[in-house]
Amino acid sequence: MTSSPTPPALPQTPPPAGQHLNLLRSLGLGAPDPEFDLIAKELAEAAGVPYAMVNLFHPITGEQLFVGLETPTDAALPAVGRNMPGNHGFCPEVVRRRKALVLPDVFAHPRFAGNPVVDRIGIRTYAGAPLIHEPSDTVIGTVCFVGTSALPLSTGKHSLELIKERRDELMDLVMRRAGHTAP
Repeated sequence: MTSSPTPPALPQTPPPAGQHLNLLRSLGLGAPDPEFDLIAKELAEAAGVPYAMVNLFHPITGEQLFVGLETPTDAALPAVGRNMPGNHGFCPEVVRRRKALVLPDVFAHPRFAGNPVVDRIGIRTYAGAPLIHEPSDTVIGTVCFVGTSALPLSTGKHSLELIKERRDELMDLVMRRAGHTAP
């Protein structure tokens, strides 16, 4: 007798905005953080790109807040501020799908090539992963890096490993700060 495979779990609906805000506050999140800036800087360096972010989505406005940010300081590339509309960039897709997303060349994916950040700052490559608070199964944000040059498809596996590693480091840090120990 063979058993049928277990269907995949459906993503949980997001908690109400008030609960989400309370969760972010209980985790000590909601404002730019020098330690997250350092993590973003190290991520950008490891990926060889000019930009990296630790990103939270405001549960009421939907706006993105980069609580960790590495942005170029030279005039050759545009600087990025700490806020961005909730429908810009590729992180909203990561939050929706609750899985990492790697786009070595965003132009190879017509669905993503028309994103406002492609035109605004010339994004050509992206890798991001969701930050999931496991006890509540809530996506609290993302960690990502973006670059202005397309990468070969062969870099996808390395980018995926790198972004997942940084996601895990970030969530361990968030949970330690909040006084929670890893399972």
